[in-house]
Amino acid sequence: MAESKYGKYICTELKQGVVMPGFKGDQKISQGYRDGYRMPLEHVIWMDEEVIPGAFYAECTWQWPNTMKDQRQMIITPEMRARMKDGPGITPHAHPFIELFCYFGTNMDDPSDLGGEIEFWLEDEEFRLTKSFMVYIPAGMKHCPLIFHRMDAPMFHLTVGSGHMYV
Repeated sequence: MAESKYGKYICTELKQGVVMPGFKGDQKISQGYRDGYRMPLEHVIWMDEEVIPGAFYAECTWQWPNTMKDQRQMIITPEMRARMKDGPGITPHAHPFIELFCYFGTNMDDPSDLGGEIEFWLEDEEFRLTKSFMVYIPAGMKHCPLIFHRMDAPMFHLTVGSGHMYV
């Protein structure tokens, strides 16, 4: 952001080179295409104390359905779903900070419509979500896996954590 008295508090560029923890699978912080395909998860912006000193962690992403142009088909098989509990994908984990975890649908006629179905776990309880949602996750609470059972339209994702870095 241009030099000014308060411009230092505005972030408009995606932080590059973020190393994601193992429970995030092979997720990469990037935008656009990889290997000729549009990535199903595309980061818009990332904030932490390295981007703006003193800031807490936050990230925003678009999730694109595999029916969109140039998308690689991704179908969750029962075997993949079973592995996600303990293996690849976003596996169960906890953070030492409070987290706000949100997904919003893009149906302008009904903003509460998620445009798909997401399975999300808090500790040992499964939730099937079909409406735009926000989840408050207390520090230390195990959450995930996160499984997309259906995505009919793009979804916007926001995560905010009270820690200064994503751990």
